[in-house]
Amino acid sequence: MFRHAQLESVKAWVVDPAQRSLPLHVRIQRAVRQLILDGALDASKPLPASRALATSLGVSRDTVEAAYGQLHAEGFIERRVGSGSFVAEGARRLGGRGTTARTSTTQQPLRLSQRGTAMYRNGGVREFLAPRAFVPGVPETRNFPLATWERLQRQVLKEWGSTALLHSPPQGMAPLRKAIADYVNLERGAHASPERVLVVTSSQQALTLCASVLLDPGEHIFIEDPAYHGARKAFDAAGLDCAPIPVDVDGMRVDLLRDARQRARAVFLTPSHQFPSGATLALERRLQIIEWARQHQAWIIEDDYDSEFHYAGRPMACVQGLDAHQRTIYIGTFTKSLFPGLRIGFMVLPTELVAPMTIARTLLDGHSAPIPQLTLARFMEGGHFGAHVRAMRAIYCERRDVLAKLVRRHLKDFVEPRVPDGGMQMPCVFIRDIPEQQAIDAARRARIDLLGLSGLHASRESASAGFLMGFAAHTPGELEAAVKKLAQVLRVVAR
Repeated sequence: MFRHAQLESVKAWVVDPAQRSLPLHVRIQRAVRQLILDGALDASKPLPASRALATSLGVSRDTVEAAYGQLHAEGFIERRVGSGSFVAEGARRLGGRGTTARTSTTQQPLRLSQRGTAMYRNGGVREFLAPRAFVPGVPETRNFPLATWERLQRQVLKEWGSTALLHSPPQGMAPLRKAIADYVNLERGAHASPERVLVVTSSQQALTLCASVLLDPGEHIFIEDPAYHGARKAFDAAGLDCAPIPVDVDGMRVDLLRDARQRARAVFLTPSHQFPSGATLALERRLQIIEWARQHQAWIIEDDYDSEFHYAGRPMACVQGLDAHQRTIYIGTFTKSLFPGLRIGFMVLPTELVAPMTIARTLLDGHSAPIPQLTLARFMEGGHFGAHVRAMRAIYCERRDVLAKLVRRHLKDFVEPRVPDGGMQMPCVFIRDIPEQQAIDAARRARIDLLGLSGLHASRESASAGFLMGFAAHTPGELEAAVKKLAQVLRVVAR
């Protein structure tokens, strides 16, 4: 028979709210199994008769019989005709030797690979699941034409039928690759063809591919300083040595790149809207970087992450379109131009890299889902993508201007805004001595999400403290309420 503590343990499983989705006999079976694994029930010890246990638990005898039957099938108990049920010999070994093994495992430090340790310590890339103020890089989704998207998806299913339920080619569905090539050629001045487009899940996956396919651990890669944290973490996790090159109002200091003592196999750029400063890489510097890459047979990794949203005239043509030597890998995503849940990005690759990158991509997640790809292709072909981007560009421009005015009015004692010519977030630099992390933590407790600027620099000693304020996902009224709340937070922190 069970001792009182053992019976109470089984009862706890039966009434546990977390187990309510499980059938009653499964809860009893798992409770008894756990007692065996933990060593609370020794081998050859008898279990309560099914009728007696059913009475103690307030359940039917059939329920206990079903639990015992499953335990017997798994080898945890033996059932002897006329004698009852007993804990099987060696039952604890079925679960990893019970308490002793569990204790020794928890006492030993977790051992990961060097790459796994680097990824774990870096903390990954934090995704903001809800668009709280002032999350950077999150688009407005309430204005998305869902009815149009739904109609196009129905067309896809009607035309493709069950074929759309199969695997996509690892390089991506042909209609989407053609739509992407047409778009970047027209709008970004790229030199792309469908054969050179690789559809991926996200720009983060594209960066991981670049880090693992193009460079070996220990090799140098030049990055902007400050830099996009997702890129730096991807390169760090791959064991690369990130060599920071400072940024000014015209983008990366190419003169320092050319004079650097290290020889690097690649350079990472966000030339349209440098992250986080918002600077645009000057044309002369773009041409100098292309020449540097040609001379050193190095790669240019161009992340064109939100070039659609430029508010002062047309954005400058991408670096890839200026590169006649095919040394540039162009990365784009629909996460910001459409919606994050789409999970579709792309790379425009030099011809010689298409096969290696495609093969490497199969080792990550194989392929992207066909139905969203085909729906997106129709969305682009029908002109809906361009219309949506134009509408959101006007909305975001207004929201940028509203946020700048609100910051100057309500946060003027704490920060100075650096109003960008494009993008979806605004850098704000402290004008008084305020602990950056303390301010960010206090804002988060007030349900405001800020991204600190100091952590984006290679050297925090030379970095300007402050934060990024995303404005794209919030109406003017929502921005005003959030800025006023942030002002209250900063007043407390600044005391």
